[in-house]
Amino acid sequence: MSDSPAAPASGIVILKRLFAFTRPYVGVLSISALLAVVLAPLGSVTPYLTHLMVDEHIMKSDLPGLQKMALIFLSVLVVTTILRYYFAILTNRLGQNVVRDIRIRVFSKILSFRLSYFDKTAVGTNTTRTINDLESVQVVFSEGLITIVADILSLLTVLGLMFYTSVKLTLISLVSFPLLLIASYIFKESVKASYQRVRNEVARMNSFLQEHISGMRIVQIFTAETKVASKFREINREYTQANLDGIFAYAVFFPVVEIISAASLGFMIWWGAQGALEGNVTVGQLVAFPMFLSRLFQPVRMLADKFNTLQMGLIAAGRVFHLLDLEETEPLSLSEKTDRLKGEIEFQQVKFSYDGTTPILKDISFRVEPGHSLAIVGPTGSGKTSIISILNRLYDISAGRILLDGKDIRDFPLSVLRSRIGFVLQDVFLFQGTVADNISLNNPDISLGTIQNAARSIGADEFIQKLQGGYHFKVAERGANLSMGQRQLISFVRALVYEPDILVLDEATSSIDTQTEKLIQEAIPKLIAGRTSILIAHRLSTIRNADHIIYLEKGEIKESGNQKELLSIPDGYFRELYESHFHYVQV
Repeated sequence: MSDSPAAPASGIVILKRLFAFTRPYVGVLSISALLAVVLAPLGSVTPYLTHLMVDEHIMKSDLPGLQKMALIFLSVLVVTTILRYYFAILTNRLGQNVVRDIRIRVFSKILSFRLSYFDKTAVGTNTTRTINDLESVQVVFSEGLITIVADILSLLTVLGLMFYTSVKLTLISLVSFPLLLIASYIFKESVKASYQRVRNEVARMNSFLQEHISGMRIVQIFTAETKVASKFREINREYTQANLDGIFAYAVFFPVVEIISAASLGFMIWWGAQGALEGNVTVGQLVAFPMFLSRLFQPVRMLADKFNTLQMGLIAAGRVFHLLDLEETEPLSLSEKTDRLKGEIEFQQVKFSYDGTTPILKDISFRVEPGHSLAIVGPTGSGKTSIISILNRLYDISAGRILLDGKDIRDFPLSVLRSRIGFVLQDVFLFQGTVADNISLNNPDISLGTIQNAARSIGADEFIQKLQGGYHFKVAERGANLSMGQRQLISFVRALVYEPDILVLDEATSSIDTQTEKLIQEAIPKLIAGRTSILIAHRLSTIRNADHIIYLEKGEIKESGNQKELLSIPDGYFRELYESHFHYVQV
């Protein structure tokens, strides 16, 4: 999957979408815009007041008038400072509120993606969208559009007051101004290119770190630390270089602006001093114009940077909106309710492929009666796990039909379908939190008493009570502070408390010790009692009591029947598997 949209939307379109998120905060936005308009003349009027103080009062020895003007000057400074404070607070608050709302929207979108999306998208990419890119979006409000408008208004106000004060001094001061515009454009383009590289390298680094930190066990087992560190140094070097290129642009641009500003000031003083000696320029004008120039060049200098900030924020927003626009979701319809299922499952000539080209399941047909158990066996890669992945629509089938109680599973809302099917997977994933939280998945409708009763029914309560804090024991990330068997038992309790009508056990005893396996073997009849069950296992002892068995190989059903029937087939697939398994156990 591409990291960025193939056909990026225009800046105007993205800006409109961003500002749609400001509707709940229209009051804050309006006050910020009003402050931008008010601050423009206030921030620019002090040089003009200085001109009046010198020419109208100091040069005329008008002390009372000077005191009055000084008071006005001080009042303007105080009011400007206060308004700038509130302007900064409001624009940042607006940005933070908008980013908070978008981040919630983004994470909700990610939660709704089909599993196929995560198969082709690096976790680090989604992390970058949810965190780094949205931080860039925030500055669109705090340092972007509104502040750009404020700077432009300030620039126009300064120019107006300069021309009003002295047309000749203004024109001579603007001689070098075109050079500033050219330098600003070159700077903007240079920083834009480096920023895009920085964003790409950040996404790449996030993906690399997430993948290798999660897989640290493999890295260390195979002593690949040196190679991984070397690869990280390469990625880090590219990221650092992208940042250095941006820093270089800043390092060149700001001194160039200072030189141009100094040249303008030099021209103004050279011509203004002559004018003052000839009586064409007043002392007040000569004193005020350096202040005017400072206020003229400062917003121009900052505008180039802020336009970059705005542009890069819009690029980041475009990436985020690209994710929000992906058609990878299926509505969960969480409000819908349904009666319990009888548990009748029927596959009718089902075909399935992960990539749309390579067939994984080929014309799979079978039927499971309500309350009965089906075991699926076969070599690795035969399609066993794919069958259960399409049963609850983690993936959609390519052809055929899957029926539950005679109804196509595509006619069930996903929330209803998945709430009625319980899973115990081979690879148990536990989250940071308590044991109880991992069992209930923070469902407030599942009480601690319900959890304890479920744990007691399958013999898991004893080991949980021995943990420090019992059901409130803090589980580390991915359950690292629990054994594989303990994690598997927790997953059994998790499936049980949701009271599913159909229970799927996928290699549920393949990674646990013999003692825990015995415990689970005793628990399985209790788990599947009264509900339809599908058992996938390499250990045939798990499926000895299954009502029906399917032998799967290369996506096709090779044999079907109960254990007695399959063992009676000379040179049969299941019989060969059975004999090799128990020969291995005896050895």
